[in-house]
Amino acid sequence: MEVSMFLNTLTPKFYVALTGTSSLISGLILIFEWWYFRKYGTSFIEQVSVSHLRPLLGGVDSSSPSNSNTSNGEADSNRQSVSECKVWRNPLNLFRGAEYNRYTWVTGREPLTYYDMNLSAQDHQTFFTCDSDHLRPADAIMQKAWRERNPQARISAAHEALELEDCATAYILLAEEEATTIMEAERLFKQALKAGEGCYRRSQQLQHHGTQYEAQHRRDTNVLVYIKRRLAMCSRKLGRTREAVKMMRDLCVFQLMKEFPLLSMFNIHENLLESLLELQNYADVQAVLAKYDDISLPKSATICYTAALLKARAVSDKFSPEAASRRGLSTAEMNAVEAIHRAVEFNPHVPKYLLEMKSLILPPEHILKRGDSEAIAYAFFHLQHWKRVEGALNLLHCTWEGTFRMIPYPLEKGHLFYPYPICTETADRELLPTVFHEVSVYPKKELPFFILFTAGLCSFTAMLALLTHQFPELMGVFAKAFLSTLFAPLNFIMEKVESILPSSLWHQLTRI
Repeated sequence: MEVSMFLNTLTPKFYVALTGTSSLISGLILIFEWWYFRKYGTSFIEQVSVSHLRPLLGGVDSSSPSNSNTSNGEADSNRQSVSECKVWRNPLNLFRGAEYNRYTWVTGREPLTYYDMNLSAQDHQTFFTCDSDHLRPADAIMQKAWRERNPQARISAAHEALELEDCATAYILLAEEEATTIMEAERLFKQALKAGEGCYRRSQQLQHHGTQYEAQHRRDTNVLVYIKRRLAMCSRKLGRTREAVKMMRDLCVFQLMKEFPLLSMFNIHENLLESLLELQNYADVQAVLAKYDDISLPKSATICYTAALLKARAVSDKFSPEAASRRGLSTAEMNAVEAIHRAVEFNPHVPKYLLEMKSLILPPEHILKRGDSEAIAYAFFHLQHWKRVEGALNLLHCTWEGTFRMIPYPLEKGHLFYPYPICTETADRELLPTVFHEVSVYPKKELPFFILFTAGLCSFTAMLALLTHQFPELMGVFAKAFLSTLFAPLNFIMEKVESILPSSLWHQLTRI
């Protein structure tokens, strides 16, 4: 009875205020949820409920002994994900002065992010410095120069070091950052090579005299390999591809002879593969792949997609999707399609760049394997090789999307490779200039339930507020009828309780 009397006293203005306030609150929740999802990739409500409410409601404690095996498995999986999200130096990175800076002068855009350049600074300190640099004044200056953030200060320090003596690392810095053309960079690298070979020969004779000399020899080896690799890249860019191939082959042999771990970070075989493809020397490309496409070695988009290109080359010129659907795929066509599926599973971002469905930008100096940054770096240099093989892009266009039907969903496990890492988007957003490039994301994140729920709630309450404002009397009648129906079971229970309990007891309870 009291409930009915209360409902009868409510005016239409109350319902307008109620629905309007509900719509406003749900809209604010929706905006916050959407912002949180875009920034952190998860629902705030879901995260709070899982992290804080589940333990309070008796959820499973991951630290309990009964779940130790599960925890160990999750820890192993997390360690694998972290290792697979390691950022690698781009083997084909451009010259900062002759290429990246020229792009900035023309477009006014910065092609490199601060995070990417900071990683390069760390690489240079690792490759080109050692603990004994203080013994040589020029090396001591360059040790400070590699830590300097201001490009002009780095260049000035390199010139200062060259005034003292011929310093290989000073020539490297000038070739990378001050030279405005590839020819000028090549000239400086040749001077660096002359100085670097002298340092290498001297440290080679003294490397067994102590740990200090051994570290110096390791540094001089890194410097020499870096210079020769960049000289080979200059030859490749200037059209002397056969000369570049010879230099890269010698470097690969040198890398196999030496046991320094840092040499493997250069991935010189990827430079060699690109140059051999330019010469259309497919037999030698296959020989290099046979050596490096090994289960014990880390894969890359260059290795996987080059293997797919070679197999597609055997059938792509005569491939027709209509004919293949009628007669089925031949053995060679099946091998080509499987190779494409393998490559797409490794890095699903590449096909859109090769098929020119997504615009290319300058590749970064560092890449994340299986990420958008690696896809850009691969397509930037290898798109021309796919175009040169007749029908290869057509075969890729017809078959690449079939890969996703073979990958288990959700991505708890992979098909041919380990599960796709979930950390690639975050790292790629740090490596790529998101101001003018939309980062490719795989797998696409589904909207959390709470975003959909709050969106529906906001829309529903907004519609109710609008209808109540336009038709207050009619909506008031509907609201009273709805609330009366909603509270009918409660009224029935209250009446039964009043009839059963003595009136004096019920009066005392209501007073309490």
